[in-house]
Parts: sequence; C-alpha cells; structure tokens
Amino acid sequence: MTSLDHKEKALGYFGRRLHCSQAVLAAFAEECGITETQALRLGSCFGSGMRKGEVCGACTGGLMVLGLLYGFDGTDPSDKLRADRVNDMMMRRFAEKCGSYVCNVILGCDISTQEGVAHALENRLFTELCPRMVAAAVETVEEIIAEESGGQGSDEPARDRS
Repeated sequence: MTSLDHKEKALGYFGRRLHCSQAVLAAFAEECGITETQALRLGSCFGSGMRKGEVCGACTGGLMVLGLLYGFDGTDPSDKLRADRVNDMMMRRFAEKCGSYVCNVILGCDISTQEGVAHALENRLFTELCPRMVAAAVETVEEIIAEESGGQGSDEPARDRS
C-alpha cells in the first residue's frame, strides 16, 4: 500500500466519525496482521487523548501500529530496544510536526471538560485540525517503517512473529 493509500484510508475512517486512534491503526491493519474489526476495536478507547486530552489518539494509533510491527514479547532483549527506539521516534517526530503530542495542547483547550469539548466543536477543531494530526501520524509511521526496513522504502515491514 502506498503512502497516499494509508493516508486516504485513515482520513476515510476519521471522516466516518471514528476516533483518530482507530483511523490510524485501521489504515495499517493488513500490514499489522490484524483485521479491520480488530483494529477498530483495539483503537476505540484511545481517541481524544484517551478522552482526557492526554497523548493524541492519532499518535497513539501510530504507536499501536509500531508496537504490532516492532514490539517485544520478552523473548529477545534486542526487541525491547527496537520498540523503545521506534516509540521515541514516533513521539519526537509527531511533536515536531504537530507542535506537541498532547491532545489538549494541540487543540488549545481541555477536552476532558464539557466546556473544552464545546470549544472544540464550536471552533471545528475535531473536523479541521484533527484530520491533520491523523495525516501526520500516518506520515510519521510510514517514515519509521521505511527506516526500519533498511531505507528500502519497502511496503512490507520486517515482521517475525513465528
């Protein structure tokens, strides 16, 4: 799948009023070896910074993708180092692109409160700003996958889950 395909797919999910976290994870479901339904369910509790304005759900969705592709299960210590590395890359790069990885900071309001949600709705933040966060998360995940695949630009990340 190409970069544009992942981004279009993620924005399509988000446009259907799914959470940002669901949109990003589901766009990579096939590469992660999970179904669309599994991705949508897994990502369903992480939108809007876990509904508390904490780490942006789009960033969290990206971290879930990277965890499925490069995470560790305790059998190989080097896998933990790789998981830590891709986590740090995702968090740093997302913050560089978006100004922060904290939802409330990105939106400029506290969406854990009714007043904050009202402000975000009145100012169309969820429909005008959040899609840019979804796109930025997809782009960042794709950059990391390309680097972890040896810079070959391969669409198939190295996954050894036998």
